[in-house]
Amino acid sequence: MRILIAAGGTAGHINPALAIAGVIKENCPDAEIHFAGRQQGMEYRLVTAKGYPFHPIEVTGFQRSFSLNNIKRNIQAVWNLVTSTPKASQMLKEIKPDLVIGCGGYVSGPVVRMAAKKGIATAIHEQNAFPGVTNKLLAKDVDVVFAAVDAAVEKLGAVDKTVVVGNPVRPELFQQNRQEARGQIGVGNRTVILSFGGSLGARRINEVVADLAAWEKDFPDKILHIHATGSRGVELFDTLAKEKGFAGCENIRAQEYIEDMPRMLAAADLVISRAGALTLAELECMGRASVLIPSPNVAENHQYHNAMELKKVNAAVVLEEKNLTGQALVDTVKQLLAEPGKLEEMGMAAKGLSQPDSLERIWAVLKDLLNKKGILTR
Repeated sequence: MRILIAAGGTAGHINPALAIAGVIKENCPDAEIHFAGRQQGMEYRLVTAKGYPFHPIEVTGFQRSFSLNNIKRNIQAVWNLVTSTPKASQMLKEIKPDLVIGCGGYVSGPVVRMAAKKGIATAIHEQNAFPGVTNKLLAKDVDVVFAAVDAAVEKLGAVDKTVVVGNPVRPELFQQNRQEARGQIGVGNRTVILSFGGSLGARRINEVVADLAAWEKDFPDKILHIHATGSRGVELFDTLAKEKGFAGCENIRAQEYIEDMPRMLAAADLVISRAGALTLAELECMGRASVLIPSPNVAENHQYHNAMELKKVNAAVVLEEKNLTGQALVDTVKQLLAEPGKLEEMGMAAKGLSQPDSLERIWAVLKDLLNKKGILTR
């Protein structure tokens, strides 16, 4: 059995794709799994690191703002769009997949659409509460649509073949012991606040977290704050730490990147972060209270819609960046810490949204599809 998975653009598309590949391999060890994506995208690095064959195809989005550079990028996007269909057709001819799965990103479009046109079994997975354009266009043509949350079902426009399965999370999360994790980082009885804005870093998050840290420095016996600045925020946060007087404070631990996120999530009481679909799936899995700051620089403002799913059940406080100030973040955290049991209550609400059996659900549906197509019985 051969399977082709198309995914690209962000880790939020690629990591679920790799998780789905893993559950297929677990249940069908002889399955031959291929990936399609952009050679210049992060998918190439992440996929090849796992040892899967990678097939490059260039598909890029159009820039809406007007500038000379964006005009050039849009010309390239038109060329990529025109050439992507014959490239997808040739790719399918070479691989001869029995099943094609799209996990989001522009690259999914031509590959999955061509597969459906050729009568190959197809499925897509939508990670966000507000679906991306590519998946909304593909939903009507594929055999199966996977949605992460109920809110996405009607928006995808294919209710009769959509199954809510959640977002698969890394298996290491299920292996964590909270007390061990807290002991390893020397928490004691303090409240642990974990904050991050992505691997590159988010300038606004670094700025407001610095204001929060300036307040926290006076409570070394009550609060331990671990913050990831991102690669582009290291120098900025160092400067802010000196300006605001918390440089060298033991209870403020800043680093470029959090290498062991599962352990840090296990130890945390409150998480401050963006609202990417996979981040939220991990917060739900671990049952963590959160202050969410959706990125305003994403398609269809989907992070805001993701965050609102947690706010609806009182699992998170949502602060939009357009209204965000350092004082607003400080006031929010002070209020959350002042109410006994509040963080635990929010964490339990988040846990109620988790789908720990997401991969098992996905495999059950794929298995049924493969059986109906006569692929597993060959």
